[in-house]
Amino acid sequence: MMPGETPPAEPLRVLIVNDSATQRVALRMALAEEPGVEVVGEVPDGYAATSTVIRLRPSVVLLDVVMPGMDGFATAREIMARTPTPIVMITAAADAKSSELILEAMRARALAVTQGLPPRTAPGYVQRRRALAQLLRSMAQVRVGPPPGSSPELPASQDGIPTRPRALPERSKPISLQEPAPTPQGPIVAVGMVASAGGPNAIADILAELPRRVVPPILIVQHIAPGFAPGFASWLAQRTGYPTDLAQQGEALRVGRAYVAPEDRHLGVNALGRVALSDAPPVGYFRPSGTWLLRSLAQTLGPRALGIILSGMGDDGADGTVALRRAGGRVVAQDQQSSVVFGMPKEAIVREGADDVLPLTAIPGWILRWIRSTG
Repeated sequence: MMPGETPPAEPLRVLIVNDSATQRVALRMALAEEPGVEVVGEVPDGYAATSTVIRLRPSVVLLDVVMPGMDGFATAREIMARTPTPIVMITAAADAKSSELILEAMRARALAVTQGLPPRTAPGYVQRRRALAQLLRSMAQVRVGPPPGSSPELPASQDGIPTRPRALPERSKPISLQEPAPTPQGPIVAVGMVASAGGPNAIADILAELPRRVVPPILIVQHIAPGFAPGFASWLAQRTGYPTDLAQQGEALRVGRAYVAPEDRHLGVNALGRVALSDAPPVGYFRPSGTWLLRSLAQTLGPRALGIILSGMGDDGADGTVALRRAGGRVVAQDQQSSVVFGMPKEAIVREGADDVLPLTAIPGWILRWIRSTG
C-alpha cells in the first residue's frame, strides 16, 4: 500500500444456511455481485450451522426460516446460545402468518426478517438484491450477546473484541441535556416513537409498561422489511397486550392505542387530530420516516406532543427531534448502554434534539411523568 492510501475495508463475511441447493446458489450469485460482500460458507441444514459459525466466524448469518428437521428458529436459538452472531432470517414471502413469523424470529433473537429474492429476470431484482446486501451490512454491525443468564464460552471476533458485549445495567444514570424547559401548554395529546435496528423489542418493552387508560395515542415508525408492517403491529399487540393497529388514513386517534406506520407511507397527524398518511418522497431514503412523523407532530401539536427516539442505525428521526423541541415538545433519546445500535439516538443528541437521555427501562416513567404533569 502506498503512503496516504486508505486500507481496504474488511469484507462482509456471510454464511448462508438454507436447505435448498437452488436457493443457496441464487443467494451466493446475488451477493457475489455486491461489492465488499463475501460468502464464506454454505450449510444445507441447521444441524451443522453452529459448528460452521464457530469455525468460519461470519459477520452475519443469512438463515432460512423453513428447513426440515431443525428449522430456522431452532437454529437461531442454538447459534445465539453458543456463539452469538448477527442473524437475518429469510423467507419465501410475507404471508398471512407474518406476525407469528416475526414473533418467533424475535424470540429466537434474530435481528431481522426479510423476503427472499425474486428471479433474476423479475422487475426490481437489482433493487431487491442491493437492499438485501445493505440489510446484511447493517445487521453485521450490531453487537449481539448471549441470552440473559447464560454464560457460554465465547470466542473473540476477528478484530479481537469479545463476542459477548459488556454487561448492560438494568438502569444507568439518566442524563438531562438541557436546562429545564417550561411545561408544555395543555395536556399531551400524542406521542411519536421512532426506531430501526433493535427497535421492535424496545418498543414492546415500553408499551408493556404503559397503562392504557391515561396514555395518549402513540404513533410508531419502525423500519422493517417490506411486507411485515401488519405482522409487526399484530406482534406488538400480542406481546404487550397494548392495542396496536396499522394506521389507516383519516382515522381518529384514540387514547390507549398505538398506531404503526404502514409500508412505504409516511405517518403523521393532520390539523383535525386524525391519522395523516402520505406518499411524499422518502426522507433520507426512508418512507415511512421518523423525521416525517416528528415534524408532523411539531407542526400540528407543538408543545402538546412527546417524541421518543430509540435504537437504530443511521440518523432517521434526528432532524425531527430538533423540529419537535423547537416547537415546544419534549424528546427523550434511548441511551447507548441499552441500545442495540446507538446511531439514531446519538444523532438526535448531537443535533440537540433530545431533552433527556435515558435507559430503556426509564422511558415509560418519563412518558407518564409528562402526561401527569400536563394533564
